[in-house]
Amino acid sequence: MATSARRAERRDEPLSRERIVETAVELLDRSGEGGLTFRALAQQLATGPGAIYWHIANKDELLGAATAAVLTGALTAAAPGSTPQQAVRSLALGVFDAIDAHPWVGAQLARPFSPSPLLRLMEGLGRQVQALGVPEPELFGSASALLHYILGVSNQNAANAVAAATHRPPTSRTAFLAATSTAWAELDPDEFAFVRTVAGQMREHDDREEFLTGVDLILTGITARLRAAALPAAGPAREV
Repeated sequence: MATSARRAERRDEPLSRERIVETAVELLDRSGEGGLTFRALAQQLATGPGAIYWHIANKDELLGAATAAVLTGALTAAAPGSTPQQAVRSLALGVFDAIDAHPWVGAQLARPFSPSPLLRLMEGLGRQVQALGVPEPELFGSASALLHYILGVSNQNAANAVAAATHRPPTSRTAFLAATSTAWAELDPDEFAFVRTVAGQMREHDDREEFLTGVDLILTGITARLRAAALPAAGPAREV
């Protein structure tokens, strides 16, 4: 009886690449990369591993497809007519939110997928940097600065959330920040004068807003360099 029901389920919902990738994302969210096996995937889909291999060649391809699926919304987040600055902020925040919701994504971006989701992210940022008018010799450095900041902070934020959730006993973000703030405030005032000064801000800060502040600082630096380069060179000082 159970076998007949399972077969009926297969007929009602034909297996597709999209369904496989969607289920892979669910497994990754629940168990991480170690929990994603073709055996577990086949069991979740009520099918055999061979049927999955018809659509996906191997685990690397599956991880790449799952990562790309999670990041698709981030890479198309900018509204039509957005300025380059607005487009960068939308893309950055989309990546931040995607990694926050799916902490495994950050590690996957470092893998040599083809085509690489990381390359698509670099392309999205690079086009906006070009639109800002950055000269060609500075394109790579400017886009890389944004890319490394976005991925670094997004991954750290996700790691902090995982640490709080796996703490024994598990703790909320509010409690985690409060404990950290208290610990900072109690540091040696001579050795950690600055850290003690901002201890209260640690307790109340908003991760997403702080993240966007950093993005804006990089964008401000890029545009400031463009303005400085556009200024006419100062001529020789005239004698009085």
